Order: sequence, then C-alpha cells, then structure tokens
Amino acid sequence: MSMEKLLMQVALVDQVTKPLQGITQQVQQTADAGRDGLQQMATGAAGLAATGFAVKNALMPAIEMDRKLGEVKSLGVHEEALQSLQSTALEFSAEYGKSAVEFTGAAYDIQSAIAGLKGDELAQFTKASGVLAAATKSDTATITDYMGTMYGIFKNQANEIGKAEWVQDVAGKTATAVQMFKTTGSEMSRAFESLGADANSAGISMNEQMAILGQLQATMSGSEAGTKYRAFLAGVGKAQDQLGLKFTDAQGNMLPMMQILDQLKGRYGETLEVAESVELNKAFGSTEATAMLKLLMSDADGLAQNIEKLGQVKGMSQAEQMAADMTDEWERLESSWFAIRAAAFGAILPSINAIVGSVANGITTLTEWTNQYPLLGEVMGYAAIAALSLGGVVSLLSLAMGIGKFMSAGWAITMSTLGGAMRMLRAGMMLMTAATWAMNAALFANPITWIVLAVVALIGAVAAMIYYWDDLKATFGDMAIFQMLGDVIDWVIEKLNMIPGIDIEWRANEMPDMPDASTTQQVEQAKTAEQAAPPVPSVEHLTKQPRGLEQGGEPNAYDADLISYKNPDNIARPPQSVVNNINGNSRREGDRISQFGDVHIHSEKPMTPQDMAEWEELNVGG
Repeated sequence: MSMEKLLMQVALVDQVTKPLQGITQQVQQTADAGRDGLQQMATGAAGLAATGFAVKNALMPAIEMDRKLGEVKSLGVHEEALQSLQSTALEFSAEYGKSAVEFTGAAYDIQSAIAGLKGDELAQFTKASGVLAAATKSDTATITDYMGTMYGIFKNQANEIGKAEWVQDVAGKTATAVQMFKTTGSEMSRAFESLGADANSAGISMNEQMAILGQLQATMSGSEAGTKYRAFLAGVGKAQDQLGLKFTDAQGNMLPMMQILDQLKGRYGETLEVAESVELNKAFGSTEATAMLKLLMSDADGLAQNIEKLGQVKGMSQAEQMAADMTDEWERLESSWFAIRAAAFGAILPSINAIVGSVANGITTLTEWTNQYPLLGEVMGYAAIAALSLGGVVSLLSLAMGIGKFMSAGWAITMSTLGGAMRMLRAGMMLMTAATWAMNAALFANPITWIVLAVVALIGAVAAMIYYWDDLKATFGDMAIFQMLGDVIDWVIEKLNMIPGIDIEWRANEMPDMPDASTTQQVEQAKTAEQAAPPVPSVEHLTKQPRGLEQGGEPNAYDADLISYKNPDNIARPPQSVVNNINGNSRREGDRISQFGDVHIHSEKPMTPQDMAEWEELNVGG
C-alpha cells in the first residue's frame, strides 16, 4: 500500500472517529445530567414524603382523637363536654392501657342511645362503660350497647338518682355479678336484652333481676336465661289463679322471687315431681317457666344471699379493681405515649388544620378554575405531560446507558465465573491425579498386588518360551542345561494350570527329538566338501563341443577344463566317511520315508536326438 493511500485512510478514520467521540461524550454528559437530575428529584421527593409522613405520624394521635371528637360533636354535644370527654379518654387510656380513640368512639354510641346527657355525664357514662369492659373482658362497643339497654330499662331510676351515679352503680353491680356467677359482661348483656323491660315493669328491682339471670347462667347461656325469666313473668298472673296462690301485692306488682318460691315449696315441697311439673307447665303455660322455677328452688338460699350482696354494691369500685387487676403495664406504656402525643399536638392541631385547610381550599379553587376556564386546564395538562415526557426521555437514555454498563459488567462476571470454573476443574484434575497416585501406592503396598504381577510375568515368560521353543531347541538341544530348562518349564506349566481359567496343554519334553550332534556334524562336513568341489558347468557348456575342436584347431584352456570335467575319474565325490554316515543315518531313519508309488513324467513334446545327447552327457560317470 502506498504512503498516500495510508495517509488518506488515516485521515478518513480521524474525520469519522472525532465526531463520534464528540457525540458519545455528549450522550454521556446528557445521561449523567439526567441521572443527577433524577437522583435529585428522587431525593427531594423522598425527603418531602418522609417529612410529610413524619409530621403526620407525630400528629396522628391528635388527628385520630380530633376525628372521633368531631363525630361526637355532630350529635350536638357542646364544646365543654367534648373537652371533658377528651381529658377523660386520655386519663382512662393511661390508667388502664386501653385505646383513647376507641373510648372516644364509644361516646358517640352512648350519646346516640342516651339523650339529654349534660356536662360531664357523657364522659362519666363512657368511662363506666370502658372500665366495665376492661373488668369483664369485653369490648367497649358491647358494653356500650349494654349500658344503653340498661338505661332504657331503668331510665326512671337513673333519672331519680342521677345518670352519673346510676351508671357507676350499674358498672359495679354488673362486675360483681360477673365475678359471682362466673359469666362475662357479654353474656349479661345478652340476658338483659332477652329479658327486656318486663321485670322492671312488674316492679322487680335491678338487684333481683341481675341475681336471677346470673344464677340461671350457671347451666345455660345469657340469652336463654333471659328467655326463661321472661316466660315466667308472662305466665305468673294466670298461674296464681289456677294454683290458688298469690304472686302479686295489692298494687299489682309481683312479689319478690323469694316469697313466690316459699309459696311453691309449701305446696310441692323442696323438689317437683313429674305430675307437679306438668301442673306447673299448665298453670304458667310454658315449660321455660317451670324449668326456671326448678333451678331456683334447688338453691333458694343462695339466691337470697346473691340478691342481698348485689344490693350492697354502690359505685364502680369493684369494677375498677377488677379492671386494674387485668391491666397490662406494657399496654399502659404504649397508651401513655399515645396520650402524650395526642395532648401535646392536640394543642397546635387547630393551627395546623387551618394551614392544611388553606391548602385544600387552594386546590379546590384551582379545580374550580379549571372547570371555569377549560383552556387553562388544557394548558396545565399539556405542561405536565411535557415535563413527564422529558423526564421519561432522560430516564430512557439513562436506562440505555445503564443497560450497556450492565451488559459489560455481566460479560466480565461471566468470564470471571468461567475462569473460576476452569480453575476449579484444574484443581479437580489435580485432586484426581493425587487420588490415582494414592490408589496406585496403596495397590503396590499390598502384597497381593505383587503376587498377581509375578504370576502375570511368569505367564508372559512361559508364553515367550513356548513361542521361541523350536529355535531354542535347535540351538541348545544338545546341552544338559537346556534339558533341565524343559523340565522347569513343564513344572511351571503344571502349577499355572492349577489357577482357575488357565489351561496350557503344551509341554517341552513332549516335542519331537532334534538330530543328535554327530548327525549335525556329518551334515556340516558334507556341505563343506560340496563347497570345495569345482563348479559344475552349465548345461549350455556341456552340450557344446570344445571351441578349438569345433574350429579345427587346438583346444584352449576352457576346452581343457571341459574335457577334464567330462572325464569319469575327475567327477567330484564326497568323502567316504560322510557317505557312510549319511547311508547309516538314512538306514536308521528309514521309518520316516514316505512312499508315493510310481512317478510318471509327461512331456508335451518328445525328446529330440540332441536332447538325448545332452541327457547322456549329464549322466557321464554316473
């Protein structure tokens, strides 16, 4: 390639790579700027969100309390009653470890069920319900419904003694009944819900109603106890007429249960027989009433004591004691922390609510503007979409750059992993080699291995001796040491044949005998004499006349040799001792001569006179 072409290519490369480098640098700068911007946006948004969540989390107790107080306020409760309710809720939460928010929510149900609560009566009703719920292992909502039911039944008594004092008595009596009759606040609530106001309308005191319902719950549920008690009240007027007994006083109010039981015992005794039960069923008009009377008659003295005990309960000290005994200190700690935050941030919550309200009002105004001016809303929408799209482009560019780096890193990891795998493979091969050497060492350290190798070597040696036995015997057959070797080989073969799987039939001493040393020496002498004899002229020389005689002259040296050879006295013969030995050996080995019968020679053309002459010349001196 010429220098001009090379310089031209270099210039073209420079012209292409420089702009590409600039473009790459610009793309990288754009991606970096976009990434930094996104990171700043994400950091700012995360910080703003974290700040918002932190503020909201700090204000949440006050916010939750404010929500529940707002619900109660919607029922027409004055601000003074709301402040008393909030203070009582926080004190109750810190003292018993219960939720102040749930306490405040229960006030809404109480205010809905009991109209006309004034001052701190709402707070007292709610506190009594909360304490009774804690004392009887019931939820606040269930006890709140119970208090509403009891106020509906004993409204007149509550108004006579005062709602706050009455509700505390109800809480104390109910807690005592739960403790006495091994029931729960929920079951007592169901019992009074089933009974309704029938007993109170008949002039029966709360103490007696609660004692009867509690004693019946020893063998049945609260709702079933209320149903049986109600059946008895419904049939008591009819029963007194049929039985000829008096169950009501002069004012028409029913007599206390103990007086009714005493009249029945005077008529039927301590227990009721089958016929007596049938009579009572007919008198009261139901089996539920008779079942209740049987149960109460069996323990009339206990019923009297329970009624008296419940009548002595004043206030809710018993309920408070039971609630305190079941208070969890860890729950108290958590509730106390909640109460502190609710109280502290509750003071500034109105100001914060004003700011939040202003922001909400601004958003509302902006919403109204977009409705009034559709073009403004459209422009704002397009601006928001454009901003988001620009951010998406930058994010896409950063994504592409990130994918490229990720692929490069992945390729590097792949190559590193592959290299590690190859190193592990190499280590594995080294371990295999070491294991192989160790196994070989263990094998050669075992005497059995050497015995096996010796047997294999011995078999190989015997096989080699068998293969080369003919040559060895031809060479060393006349040596005594060799004959002993044959005996040793035969002995080794016999021992090897004792090994399973080896069966060698060959034997050294069973091979044919080789010629003895004298015969071999005579053969060698015959060969030596034959080599010493003058060469025999070829047939061509024998069939021709002497050259000199053929040309009519004197015979030359070659002709003289030929004439001398044809002389019968000059025919070469082996020594007489060799001939005698050969003849003797021939006679000793006559048994090895094979007979083939007559031999006939056939020729395709008859012999010519010249052939006959040559035949005769060949047999000269024979």
